[in-house]
Amino acid sequence: MRTLVTGGAGFIGSNLVDALIARGDEVTVVDNLTTGHRENLAEAGERARLVEADIRDAEAMRSAMDGVEVVFHLAAQIDVRKSVEDPAYDASVNVGGTATLLEAARAAGVRRFVNTSSGGAIYGEGRIIPAPESHPTAPEAPYGLSKWCAERYCELATRLHGLSTVSLRYGNVYGPRQDPLGEAGVIAIFCGKLLAGETATIFGDGLQTRDYTHVHDVVQSNLLAAGSDASGAFNVGTGVQATVIDLVDALNSIGERQLVAEHAPERPGEVRHIALDCTRAREELGWKSKVGLRDGLEQTLGSLG
Repeated sequence: MRTLVTGGAGFIGSNLVDALIARGDEVTVVDNLTTGHRENLAEAGERARLVEADIRDAEAMRSAMDGVEVVFHLAAQIDVRKSVEDPAYDASVNVGGTATLLEAARAAGVRRFVNTSSGGAIYGEGRIIPAPESHPTAPEAPYGLSKWCAERYCELATRLHGLSTVSLRYGNVYGPRQDPLGEAGVIAIFCGKLLAGETATIFGDGLQTRDYTHVHDVVQSNLLAAGSDASGAFNVGTGVQATVIDLVDALNSIGERQLVAEHAPERPGEVRHIALDCTRAREELGWKSKVGLRDGLEQTLGSLG
């Protein structure tokens, strides 16, 4: 099968590329390498063709889409703080880029379009925990709003053009290849600080909760969604809340090194509590998370050490 992965040189995308190649796909990666890294594709080697381009470039996207059957759209502006500082740029990438890709996919006759979205960022503060897909949408930052808008464009492409689309709303994804020095999640940052013997920063009191989801589980959700005809949005998480303090305690229970943390003021635009109800993904996609937090933390630490 010929597949295309936008953001395929990034953390989640490169893990997905490896899985696609392992099953025998012919893979094209689209990445402008702003936050992605060529070395993330080292394992794929020549079996993955890298197109260095911006997803907002309509001509480049039409060219890259030629002959493609399934698109996995992971390229995005992912920094919540940057979205608050520059919402227009955030929207240009996450909304405009998605619209450009959908049009290229329609023109190329793509069979399936799997869109990456965000659970916590779209729902905002959790009113129901774990939150189902029907949870009210109340983004706390432009990032969440842009991801919600991208979902609506996918649904419109289905209604207007008959393009088969699905959106996966991830929890807080972590695991091997997440860059502890880049636009990383808290787990990668904390692992990097632990290994370097540096002090980690906890913003606020550390009791804010997230649904930490291992990248291997996320990859499997993409593969199952691509092989399904299901449409709309699907949560991809564990359904379990973990605090930032829980992460520190878990990391300190794994090895001999201890992570020292200090507190700093809360950051604007961030949700206090969220976890995702993944009943729909289990019932319609046959997916459920399999990697527990402790095992996932050990894998992540091992990949960095």
